[in-house]
Amino acid sequence: MPFTHRVVTSSVGTIASLVDILPYGQDVCCWVRQGAGMVGFGGGQRRTCDSSAAAEAWWNELIAPTEVCRDESLADEPMAGPVGFISFPFSPEGQYEVVVPRIVVGQRHGMSWVTTWDGATWTADTSHGDTGDLASSTRTTENRASDGAPTPMIFHHGCLSRQDWIGAVSQAIAHIHDGDVEKVVLARDEYARADSQIDLRVLLARLAAAYPQTWTFAVKNLVGASPELLVRQDRGLITSRVLAGTIHGDLDEPTLVQALSSSSKDLAEHEYAVESVVQALRSHVTSLHVPEVPFVLQLPNVMHLASDITGAARPGATVLELACAIHPSAAVCGTPTERA
Repeated sequence: MPFTHRVVTSSVGTIASLVDILPYGQDVCCWVRQGAGMVGFGGGQRRTCDSSAAAEAWWNELIAPTEVCRDESLADEPMAGPVGFISFPFSPEGQYEVVVPRIVVGQRHGMSWVTTWDGATWTADTSHGDTGDLASSTRTTENRASDGAPTPMIFHHGCLSRQDWIGAVSQAIAHIHDGDVEKVVLARDEYARADSQIDLRVLLARLAAAYPQTWTFAVKNLVGASPELLVRQDRGLITSRVLAGTIHGDLDEPTLVQALSSSSKDLAEHEYAVESVVQALRSHVTSLHVPEVPFVLQLPNVMHLASDITGAARPGATVLELACAIHPSAAVCGTPTERA
């Protein structure tokens, strides 16, 4: 079969901040933690799928006729090559958004690289692709105006008013008392309106700076920073960081750590989350290590009970398959999952 795409990955010099090289506009992807990770931009392939199987099938169809070339020094770096950014739906009826940027810049373990598709180019001193059709990616004085003062925002309720929300919480508590569910994670939406386009570079830079221990992410219109890692597969080793059980307050107060780590309610909540991940992974691994007790992860605004589950993946298991098996875990949904 003749190649229809060509992907080239080359080593580059150390990049001070991956987030800072992103171009202006909404068409950016990000996965960065403590300075390491990947950012993507410059257009590229994208697909909306109605299932994880369809997303994986499309990815395989895209990669099969693709010639992949990379520097020998990056041969053992699994992130240095073709990369797809995917957002998962929460409900079974939701859609999977897959983005494969034309340019991906990454770094970790002391190495930095750039991956380009089909002749796209990028150099560290220009901070944008130089391919003709990427002119909109160029940073200019005008489109960097939002780098200073924050964009004014107006907030208002989404589907639930305050009273509706209180009612939903009461209903959930009643279901727990009745034994229908053991744990439920509730959420409500909120709308924020701005008079001008929000500069994602500014938002991502602030998140990365304020919460360096989290994974700062962007895939299409899904943007945020999370200290929880659903799953990572690196050379067959699986890692999942489970968070459940949270405390707020004066984080400089040492008694908070003791209060969280000895809270029966929070420990039970954490155990539900850990067990849901363990059960989801069992059929996909040859071995699994589960910590006996969680540790306390301290962030700038909260503390969480955390457990790092590790294991060895079965041959052929893909990270997308593993992620779909776990999501949604009890940490973000509840127990039992279907009822929650």
